[in-house]
Amino acid sequence: MSVNEQAERARLDTIASDSWYSRGANAATIRYSAKLFDRHWRPGRCLELGPAEGLMTEILSGTFSDLTVVDGSEQFCQSLRQRFPKATVQCSLFEEFKPKQQFDTIVLSHVLEHVAFPNALLQSVRTWLSPQGAVYAAVPNARSIHRQAAVLMRTLPTEHSLNETDHHHGHRRVYDPESFRAEFLTAGLAIKIFGGYWLKPLSNAQIEASWTPDMLEAFMQLGERYPDIAAEVYVIATA
Repeated sequence: MSVNEQAERARLDTIASDSWYSRGANAATIRYSAKLFDRHWRPGRCLELGPAEGLMTEILSGTFSDLTVVDGSEQFCQSLRQRFPKATVQCSLFEEFKPKQQFDTIVLSHVLEHVAFPNALLQSVRTWLSPQGAVYAAVPNARSIHRQAAVLMRTLPTEHSLNETDHHHGHRRVYDPESFRAEFLTAGLAIKIFGGYWLKPLSNAQIEASWTPDMLEAFMQLGERYPDIAAEVYVIATA
């Protein structure tokens, strides 16, 4: 399996030119996933795939002294090099990335919904892990209650349909808990932890209009109690 390099880079540059990942409630979800992962980090070398604006990178740079980040957008990479001079920043499509060393921690925060061939990427990730290493991944959940409500209101055809925000972010799919876990298992990875976070009843725009930071934090935590219907699901897996 291969991608058209020129087309994929152009696609990533378009996404980077108006990225929403560091805004509002979306930024809060990335920071909360880092809190969850922080309970289980493996010390040593860390690789982050798809850092975008670097919200997760900021946290990783304070945790790992040996950090490599890989993104296909030169716009993102230029900013990351300036902000994180101690990190190794490589501008590369994931399909073309050939590391010379293995990693103890590999982070894919909101990556698998973007790539053309997620299972092939996870198979590569498995070979990049050190014997004691683990991969940490999070994606949006099709079964989130806000998506279920959108189907009932007939503003979304199905829970797995791509909405306007999905298209803006460049998502290619929306996982549910079963399909998300299946990606790892069929790639030969062993799931050690599965969970969810962010019980999201409304759209980001509606939430950002009136919610306080304490409300956001409370509903992030509530999602851990109800992973099947949380807005985000995550996996920690080993080779």
